[in-house]
Amino acid sequence: MGTKIRGTTIVAVRRDGCVAVAGDGQVTVESTILKSTARKVQRLADGQVLTGFAGAVADAMTLFEKFRARLEESSGNLKRAAVELAKEWRSDKFLRQLNALLVVADREDLLLISGTGDVIAPDDDVIAIGSGGAYALTAARALLRHTDLPAGAVAREALRLAAEVCIYTNDQITCEELPAGETR
Repeated sequence: MGTKIRGTTIVAVRRDGCVAVAGDGQVTVESTILKSTARKVQRLADGQVLTGFAGAVADAMTLFEKFRARLEESSGNLKRAAVELAKEWRSDKFLRQLNALLVVADREDLLLISGTGDVIAPDDDVIAIGSGGAYALTAARALLRHTDLPAGAVAREALRLAAEVCIYTNDQITCEELPAGETR
């Protein structure tokens, strides 16, 4: 049996036309922290699309490249690229073995993409995945309901709160934001 690598928490938040995707920096192998400053959030499509991953790093990098290609093929249409990646991921014998989840976002959409063919848009402008995802999701929802914090501050604080209770999440946070503005 292979070594279990854990330790990814990603949260994506939209508020007032702004979008933020934030990730913690911890990578854990079994019960040992291997890295504290991993970067799990990226910008694609000339900075107009934000992505984050949970799962095996090599698998996620493969999926990022596949998603980037699908995004280019669809002229930046996030939903179309997400659906095409999910279809390929689910039907390809090699890709089906990949162990990761992706969160993708632009100014219009937040989506979760899985290898089982799921492309899910949340009901409430927040998605969280990974080891501390449930904690980050709960924290982000509470912050959105009970504060006026902007999207980036909500995402960062949700991860900080998740890090206080999830041993696989730390407070070394990377956050990328798309400010409110015109879409392409």
